[in-house]
Amino acid sequence: MIAVRLAAVLVLVLSGAEAKSAPLLDDEAQRRLFDLKSGDPALVREAFERVGEVGDERFVAPLIELLRARQIPIADAFVPRELVTLLEQLSGAELGSDWPAWVEWYSGTELVPPPGFTGWKGSLYSRVDRNFGRLLPLGAPVRIRVEEIVWGGVGFEGIPALDGPPVQPAEDAEWLPDGAAVFGLELGGESRAYPLRILDWHELANDELGGIPVSLAWCTLCGSGIAYDRRARDGETYDFGSSGFLMRSNKLMVDRQTSSLWNQLTGEPVVGPLVDGPPLRLAVLPSVTTTWGEWKRRHPRTTVLSRSTGHQRNYSPGAAYADYFASDELMFPVRAKLGRLGAKQRVFGLARDGRARAWALETVGRHRVLNDRLDGLAVVLIAAGQAVRVEGTSLRSGLARNYEAGLELRAYARGRHRLTAGATQDELLDETGALWKLSEEALTGPAGERLERLPGVTAYWFGWVAYHATTSLYEDARIERK
Repeated sequence: MIAVRLAAVLVLVLSGAEAKSAPLLDDEAQRRLFDLKSGDPALVREAFERVGEVGDERFVAPLIELLRARQIPIADAFVPRELVTLLEQLSGAELGSDWPAWVEWYSGTELVPPPGFTGWKGSLYSRVDRNFGRLLPLGAPVRIRVEEIVWGGVGFEGIPALDGPPVQPAEDAEWLPDGAAVFGLELGGESRAYPLRILDWHELANDELGGIPVSLAWCTLCGSGIAYDRRARDGETYDFGSSGFLMRSNKLMVDRQTSSLWNQLTGEPVVGPLVDGPPLRLAVLPSVTTTWGEWKRRHPRTTVLSRSTGHQRNYSPGAAYADYFASDELMFPVRAKLGRLGAKQRVFGLARDGRARAWALETVGRHRVLNDRLDGLAVVLIAAGQAVRVEGTSLRSGLARNYEAGLELRAYARGRHRLTAGATQDELLDETGALWKLSEEALTGPAGERLERLPGVTAYWFGWVAYHATTSLYEDARIERK
């Protein structure tokens, strides 16, 4: 009966035999929205028929969600099989049951969902994990298109963050070979290395270094490892976990104080109580991707995360994500039409006063020292050594995988100077031939002049451009478009 009546409505609308009426009034639209997931076959049927009759395109978003929910599956079995037909009728697109294609298509539209959509979506995904309803409650303040939030395949904090992780001095970390990929961070006179083989399994480390509370957020999907100062402008210190949600294949963090969702790549709250308050953005701290051996050379008194995390994980290189890191393929939808670079080419990005610029890592590595500008700011990018490589074995496929994890790259505000490579990786020369020394905090000249470090972000191109759509890109004719 559902199929017959709904099919009749669709035939009339698609053939033009029935004029398209005005969209539903908001009260009815919200009621029909919740009817779609009510579990009552009669209410579901009436909602589908009514939406089809008026052609209310606001229901494109919930229909895409139901398509995904039916595939997981968490949607009720009696969601009509004509769902795709209605979706294509409302949208004008013909993408069938290809859910990722629908998400990417939707990201390029200006469509809006029916009122109450955020709470409806949270309620729908609470069938996966009841905590999701708390993260996307009815009436939650939002700063993003909630329609683009997707479930990442794990539950709330299903990827466990490391809180106050145990560390050990360098001399005790015999288990970590010199070639191992690490994130390096120096604050307040203290230095610490965070091995990627550990962070691959945890993606967040809420830590304290040099008296500063930090959160090292590692988005494995978009390739961005960012160190944030957990002290926000509102005077609060936040600690973070993985929400289980993504947007544009970028992880959405959740703070444990307010249950607000945060964008990992921008350090801003995007859904929840904190969106209603004064604008917040966590300060990015300078960090670097390098090898354990190189980090020890520069910082012989460094500490490093211990393998004794309290979690049972295989911390061998590449165990968690080697298949993904070694492939050009993506796991989740991203914004279409990236252009200019391949989606998973790695870039180094700087953002300042609403402007952004990116440099392909292979370009900076080829130049070693690259003088450039970000709008009115003169910058210098300095690459040391070769790309940081990982040779590992995937637990999923059991196959050996080799891949690049990044490049040891630092950026500084160069002021009036133009710098070139010196005799060693730690030395540079200015336009007069004067010698400058490199450190994590600054470049120091012969008279004690300091050129301050700039906190940049290394990420896959798709991750960077997803949230810096107007970014400029340093163009090099020799760059390979992968």
